[in-house]
Amino acid sequence: MKKLIYPAIFCMAYLATACQGNAPIQENPLIKESDRIYQTPPFAEIKPEHYSPAFDYALSEARAEIEAIATNPDAPTFENTIVALERSGKTLGRVSAIFFAVHEADATPELDAVAEEIQPKLIAYSNDLSLDPRLFERVRTVYESKDTLDLDPASETLLDNTYKMFVRGGAALSDADKERYREISNELSMLSLRFGQNVLAATNAFTLNIPAADSAKVAELPDFVKESMAQEAKARGEGGWTVTLQAASYVPFMTYSSDRELKETLWRAYNTRCLTDGPNDNREIIKKITSLRLDMAKLFGKPTYADYVLEDRMAGSVETVDSFIDELLTATKGRALEEVATLQDYARTSGLYGADFQLMPWDWNYVSEKYKNEKYAVSESEIKPYLELDNVRNGIFALANRLYGISFRENPDIEVYHPDVVAYESFDENGQLLGVLYIDLFPRATKRGGAWMTNIRNLETDDEGNELRPLISLCGNFTKPTDSLPSLLTFDEFETFLHEFGHSLHGLMASGKYPSLSGTNVYHDFVELPSQIMENWATEKEFLDMFATHYQTGEKMPQELIDKIVAAGNYLAAYANVRQLGFAMGDMAWHTITEPVTVDIAEFERDATAPAQITPYIEGTAMAPGFTHIFSGGYAAGYYGYKWAEVLEADAFSLFKEKGIFNREVAGSFRDNILSKGGSEHPMTLYVRFRGHEPQTQALIDKILE
Repeated sequence: MKKLIYPAIFCMAYLATACQGNAPIQENPLIKESDRIYQTPPFAEIKPEHYSPAFDYALSEARAEIEAIATNPDAPTFENTIVALERSGKTLGRVSAIFFAVHEADATPELDAVAEEIQPKLIAYSNDLSLDPRLFERVRTVYESKDTLDLDPASETLLDNTYKMFVRGGAALSDADKERYREISNELSMLSLRFGQNVLAATNAFTLNIPAADSAKVAELPDFVKESMAQEAKARGEGGWTVTLQAASYVPFMTYSSDRELKETLWRAYNTRCLTDGPNDNREIIKKITSLRLDMAKLFGKPTYADYVLEDRMAGSVETVDSFIDELLTATKGRALEEVATLQDYARTSGLYGADFQLMPWDWNYVSEKYKNEKYAVSESEIKPYLELDNVRNGIFALANRLYGISFRENPDIEVYHPDVVAYESFDENGQLLGVLYIDLFPRATKRGGAWMTNIRNLETDDEGNELRPLISLCGNFTKPTDSLPSLLTFDEFETFLHEFGHSLHGLMASGKYPSLSGTNVYHDFVELPSQIMENWATEKEFLDMFATHYQTGEKMPQELIDKIVAAGNYLAAYANVRQLGFAMGDMAWHTITEPVTVDIAEFERDATAPAQITPYIEGTAMAPGFTHIFSGGYAAGYYGYKWAEVLEADAFSLFKEKGIFNREVAGSFRDNILSKGGSEHPMTLYVRFRGHEPQTQALIDKILE
């Protein structure tokens, strides 16, 4: 999905200088006040060489602000300590948000070098802040008197969060343990950065070219796949057709090619990324990361890193997460095995393959697509013509308007960080600016895989409550247009667009006097609710009729096709659920170790995920070395959160189904109690206020098995 840019109080940075080369820092486009509309970043002016001096300046400014709080001669109060910390480091937060948003989407070698240079400085500043005994004493004094302060819920949450940030940041540790904490956090930061760089490099390093002389190998492929492959080959100076490990290239080929040899080659390449000797090997990095995380947990008296992480999540404990995973796995594994067996039998009896055919992981997309096409008379090639990208985007915007009264308007005068990006102003129903949404949907070599939302600027407020609205980036790696075809999305890409748009709405609707409690600054196992609930509209005829028209004929997507999509999706729901549970089990295994891992990475993963293994295990492969979510993306001991949020969204969307999928009263309640509240109160309090009761796991089980 996305990488959260933490608010200023949690940002990481270091000591700074006041100039960039011979130019005054005030001329740096990252530092000087923007004269662009809505004070958006002047991306046309920002060059890689501007980032390091901007960070240095912002860090020195933040340090001065923190020092002023620590040395304030007045007795500590909520305003002069907690609120002062909240409002400190605005320049640092802004520079950090811009840099990391751009680096994720356009990681040039120059920006990679900047990241490696600034990361130790950022960690050092974060540690200096949270380990400062003067600051902690002031925060603790206010915290211990909170019962006498008569705080509103948001202020009480801010106080609790600030105190926890210091405690979890090592402020209460002994001097020796504080020093060890510094060492661990600095090393983890650099290892996580290297992990992500290795995955991107390994993904880009492998391509498979099919020469023009082997045209028979692509003859069966749909035109949109062949054209995309031909365009990829042309861009690389190759003849014929080229497949890469980017999802927009890899998935269509795996879905439509019957060539098991080529698909096995691709599948093994994808599932051995960073698993073999070479410059991108992540195996030792994983062992080091998990060992250091364990060491950190022990500093805080926790038996495992998961115990340390989960005390600050909705789930609350390892036992709760394990029980949750087990409940879902027990309820759905039998159905998942039936689905696998059905595809196995189909491949053997339909003439696709022989009677001795064994369904392997690289066969899954192809066989399941053929099965869908025959049993449900539906295939991606039948769906894609109705999902032309421009229409989909306009339809999603229209959905936001129907639900919340908000509108989007393209503004070409807003500068963007890459030519692929389009900027949209967003307004509420009263014409007030909500923020700017930057949409960046196509793959490129410098862009990490997957899809995500992030903040280019968080909500900012001044002492008078005046707001500087958020700038949100929505990124994907979707099917690109070709010389003869527009961008036609797969159904999965369509759902992904809806998902990330849900995150974007969460960010755009940020409100409140404390930016660190606004937007997506919520518990990790709550942040996926606003995104995953949006996917439910993907198969609602009333919504699809608003935009899903055939790009050639203009006819609306027929109900019969929608019914087939739903039926086909329901058929594989249990398999998809168990697959996700396997990822969550792997994550929890890595973060519930009590001793450093010494066995082979693939062996560890195989043993950890065995209960969820429902297709043949392939020796010598593993997903962990490419699992950026947990080793470089902030989801360590938190991947279960995707399924946790599915429970929330299944229960929440049932209210829309009951009252109407465009019901403004329900949508208004969801906005007022979920989207606009951010992390100002405990997520369960917010959820119950919206839904009227706590969510039950059975809601998701029923949805999977229906």
